[in-house]
Amino acid sequence: MIDIGQQAPDFNLKTYNNISYKLASFDDKWLVLYFYPKDDTPGCTNEAIDFSEIKNNFSKNNAQIIGISADSGESHHKFIKKYDLKIPLLSDESKSVHKLYDAWGMKKNYGKEYEGVIRSTFIIDPQKIIRYRWRNLQVRSKRAGNVIKHSDNVLKKLIKLQGE
Repeated sequence: MIDIGQQAPDFNLKTYNNISYKLASFDDKWLVLYFYPKDDTPGCTNEAIDFSEIKNNFSKNNAQIIGISADSGESHHKFIKKYDLKIPLLSDESKSVHKLYDAWGMKKNYGKEYEGVIRSTFIIDPQKIIRYRWRNLQVRSKRAGNVIKHSDNVLKKLIKLQGE
């Protein structure tokens, strides 16, 4: 399993408009890389909107957010347009990058086992080292009547890591 302190696996994926992103594209930046199951589903929509809403806060902290799913570029284009998303979404239809990051594997639902996307987020530093990771995360949770957003937790963790 890929873990904190390890070199981040290289990747080379494209957006809906054929722009390539690879790990080396972020030489001087921190990278928040998140893997999600499917465009335009409730949890994935909330996650993309939440990250889009605070994108500028990540930018101010020298970080780029990238979402990756197995959806096609056409699906990403519709999803971005429908919700006015502000972050790049990359297509990994072969799931090869998902597998490199252990974001694809066995899941269990109602006693049935199947392969699928393991919702995961990684913070990668400018030296391409994984500094933090979340697996099987909740996009939003409630605590003491407040909604806790995963995107806010990622930003807080990024700022803390940058201060270390």
